Amino acid sequence: MAAAGMLAAPMAAVAGPLDLYIERTAMAAADRRCGFFDAGLRAALEAGRVQTRNAAMRGGATSAELSKADAHARASAATVICDSEAVTEAAAHVRSAFQGFAKLRQITYPGETADWRADRTSSAQVHRWRLAQQSDFAGGEMVFGLAGRDGQPVLLALASFADGRIPYAARLVLRDDSRATRPYLDLRGDQDLARRLPPVGARRTYSAEARSKAGLDLRPEDMGAGWAFRFPAEAAVRLAALDPREAVAVEFLFSQGPAVRRAYVEVGDFAAGRAFLQVAAR
Repeated sequence: MAAAGMLAAPMAAVAGPLDLYIERTAMAAADRRCGFFDAGLRAALEAGRVQTRNAAMRGGATSAELSKADAHARASAATVICDSEAVTEAAAHVRSAFQGFAKLRQITYPGETADWRADRTSSAQVHRWRLAQQSDFAGGEMVFGLAGRDGQPVLLALASFADGRIPYAARLVLRDDSRATRPYLDLRGDQDLARRLPPVGARRTYSAEARSKAGLDLRPEDMGAGWAFRFPAEAAVRLAALDPREAVAVEFLFSQGPAVRRAYVEVGDFAAGRAFLQVAAR
């Protein structure tokens, strides 16, 4: 009954983020065994599970603690009896809790310095931002995130520069988790995202695969002419695996004037927003 008890109150008001993460992980694992939910609700549960993971990390949970909690939850789910009264009641509770979430088309994930805006409204005609964060930087402004029509969105940085100069390339810089298993965080309250990048020796860089003029469908109304850069799909996967308190940098490269102009992005709930988009894709 211990495993059933873990599933029995996944939305308990007194539960902390780590408790919720364990419970949602256990229920997701039990669903894979027992088939409790349809594809849409399963994806909604995954988005909620990722969000509670991020909340636990913001609360100080370490990667080791999360890995231990994850293993415990999956091991417990492996022992549940699918048609037992306690487990079916727990599944019904989760179904009730997440049905409304599964119907949402838009959601904003607040961050410490910037928000992620997620939009899973489908469109076969125009490109649109599906998950985006907007930021200003010295000499320009940027929108960064996932964009596209129906189907798999791509990772883009769209930037406008006050002096009208044209970057010839761009690159995304983030922590290389094969070199640094823990984030480098300077949380002194000044909200300077530059302090949340790892040192040069612990960074991974992705060069943009393509460059084009920013189209009107993705460019904010108050943004001047700009340029869009598309990054590899792997970069989005790596970004989603980072600590929500970390930052990444987009570096725009120029042949004249300052060689590099850098914009920062708060990782925040990128992973949760990316999972939320999957609700529409199923």
